[in-house]
Amino acid sequence: MTGILFLGFLIGMRHALETDHVAAVAVLTTRAKTLRQALPMGMMWGVGHTLTLFAFGSAVLFLNAALSDGLARFLEAAVGVMLIGLGGDVIVRLIRQRIHFHTHRHDNNAVHLHAHSHSGDGAHEVSKHQHQHPARLPRRALLVGMMHGMAGSSALVLLTAHTVDSVTGGLAYIGLFGAGSIIGMGMLTAVIVVPLKFAATSMTWAYGTLTGILGAFSVGIGLFTVFHSAFPA
Repeated sequence: MTGILFLGFLIGMRHALETDHVAAVAVLTTRAKTLRQALPMGMMWGVGHTLTLFAFGSAVLFLNAALSDGLARFLEAAVGVMLIGLGGDVIVRLIRQRIHFHTHRHDNNAVHLHAHSHSGDGAHEVSKHQHQHPARLPRRALLVGMMHGMAGSSALVLLTAHTVDSVTGGLAYIGLFGAGSIIGMGMLTAVIVVPLKFAATSMTWAYGTLTGILGAFSVGIGLFTVFHSAFPA
């Protein structure tokens, strides 16, 4: 049993690398300027993903039932629509807000990276940028992860039922699967953010290009997901 549970943890890490998951977290992290800001987004995605997997999985295991094909396709389509919205939001920000990065040097010679938009602004005023932004993105990542968890719960519970032969073992398997997805997504976030941060600090045009590609990738995966859910193979 220990070996099976450990396998669930490893499968959870691999599960975080599925295309639609990568697309969602990639566009979420485009607003982050540092790895320290981005890492909680990836981890929060994993937490949301695990919460809904555990909730749906517990209900299915205790009731000895399964999600209908119609509901599973509806949830898959909802994920596709969400990906289209996330990717579209990134593209709109690039076009309308003209977000760019540059460095500020203060009187004490402290230098820090700063991202801002001149959309609707006149001349740049330092005072406009001396404020704190509320940390809202992790909550968005949580909701995105919860949506992914609902869409993937049917397949996971089916896998769990074929792997373990008790409700307790099934819940433990799902829990470790979720833990693996949290760690896997945290690692993936670091891989995504490092090149973005490098581009932001050295080549603004490269950052804009990479961000646009991520937005378009998310939209494309969303359209494919919606199509696949409407016309399953």
